[in-house]
Amino acid sequence: MSDSSPALQRDATPHQTHPADALAEAATVDHLRILTVNAHKGFSALNRHYVLPELREAVRSEDADLVFLQEVLGSHRRHGLRHRNWSDVPQYEFLADSLWPVFAYGRNAVYPDGEHGNALLSKYPIVRYDNLDISVKGSEQRGLLHSVLALPRGRELHAICVHLGLDERQRQQQLQLLCGVLDTLPGAAPVIVAGDFNDWRRCADAPLALSGLQEVFTQAFGRPARSFPARWPLLCLDRIYLRNAQGHAPKVMSRKPWTHLSDHLPLTVEVRL
Repeated sequence: MSDSSPALQRDATPHQTHPADALAEAATVDHLRILTVNAHKGFSALNRHYVLPELREAVRSEDADLVFLQEVLGSHRRHGLRHRNWSDVPQYEFLADSLWPVFAYGRNAVYPDGEHGNALLSKYPIVRYDNLDISVKGSEQRGLLHSVLALPRGRELHAICVHLGLDERQRQQQLQLLCGVLDTLPGAAPVIVAGDFNDWRRCADAPLALSGLQEVFTQAFGRPARSFPARWPLLCLDRIYLRNAQGHAPKVMSRKPWTHLSDHLPLTVEVRL
């Protein structure tokens, strides 16, 4: 992988579930409630407290149809030894619990004690998914988790969970890779792109608009949502973009318990198909 042109790489070992009840429910869906959350590996801001059980209760209370997760742990041996209530299953599976029967996980970063990445929790079938490596040499490992969901009347929904880099130059390269993926998707298919863009300079809207994406908070309020840091949000880091769908009533989850469950505030919106 070169310094200036990172290549898209697919996870060679995807895992997925296709429950029959989710397939039956998909025959009637015409709108979806979306939630995007930077899980911060299950810890509060500044890593002071392990809050994954509280995060699960908060996520469940929103009853979203799709949950886009960033910085979610697949495993971590040392944390498992330190915390008595540490989950024996991957964090995305713990968060899914019984409410989201379908989930996809894309591993982005691997280190001696474990790994983390992006995940999608879904009440509807995930037909297939790819984890795309968009890391730039010399930066943290980053990825796009691209899932394809079944929709009524044989249609498909494309859901892309995003976590971009901290450096502006790297983000611009990663945005171009995201646009490349978007340009390969069927032109009439509904698309949801959500997650942590780290786009504090607000440079993502213009290139993504060329691929037909519109940001739901920008459309509703004229600017992206302030989501970081969670307790005193000043920066617009998290986004929800749509194509061939309409956003309704976007909201920043800016009250307790959300302000204490991560360093980012979650975003939510109803997507009408």
